[in-house]
Amino acid sequence: MRLARTVAPYLQVLPLTLVFLGFFLAPMLLVVAVSFFDYQTYDILIPDFVLFNYVDVFTSTVTYQTYLNTVKFCLTTWVFTLGLGFTVAYFLAFHVRTVPMQIFCFLLCTIPFWTSNVIRMIAWIPFLGRNGLVNETLLAWGVIDQPIEWLLYSDFTVILGYVHLYTLFMIVPIFNSMMRIDRSLIEAARDQGATGFQVLTNVVVPLAKPGIAIGSIFVLALVMGDFITVNVLGGGQIASVGKAIQTELSYLQFPPAAANAVVLLVVTVLMIIGLIRIVDIRKEL
Repeated sequence: MRLARTVAPYLQVLPLTLVFLGFFLAPMLLVVAVSFFDYQTYDILIPDFVLFNYVDVFTSTVTYQTYLNTVKFCLTTWVFTLGLGFTVAYFLAFHVRTVPMQIFCFLLCTIPFWTSNVIRMIAWIPFLGRNGLVNETLLAWGVIDQPIEWLLYSDFTVILGYVHLYTLFMIVPIFNSMMRIDRSLIEAARDQGATGFQVLTNVVVPLAKPGIAIGSIFVLALVMGDFITVNVLGGGQIASVGKAIQTELSYLQFPPAAANAVVLLVVTVLMIIGLIRIVDIRKEL
């Protein structure tokens, strides 16, 4: 009986452990192994142990600029999604009083997710293009004399697409944290003479930190690995690490693509570790 009680917990976690090993750890080890292989253009892999795939990543000026551009997209998107996500979550948690209305508002936020990312990105093209709705309207109103070129196929468009895609991933965890805040704490702060801004900065924000951290992890991880948005809204003119990996894969250059993937994973994990050091999610939850 004692043996059964000892073994039972391990048997319970065994299926999840096997899934983790088979579908996460094994593919990651395979990617790391391939990143050290040699290769020839449009040819098969050459099993070997070489370092020039990583040397290219760390010494190429183009690669450096690509990573810098990706980090810029990531941090800019994080700032905008955090601002929008926190504002929407605060409104839903503290100004929408009834649960059915909160559900209805969440449903409105999720409607865009009923279509694929590609379709949602393509929908911006007739809106922001040279002859799109925005330019035609501004020209008709006399605000501009000629179409604005940077509205489409630019850094602005890519960031706009990211914010459109990933703001909901910031709203949901922040809203969940705000709904767990004891409303008596807010009332106590107000009874002590705290202003609305002081309640926000000293009560709401500190208690919503786990949701902010979780939403930030979602957004950072998604943006760092994205290539579809850059391809569609960047018009082939914007560089990102995800797009570089996708291009290398299309040319059957698996070792450099694997090396870029490993470096990208390390950069993303370091960013997430930085967030976790600021906010201990397990402790806060």
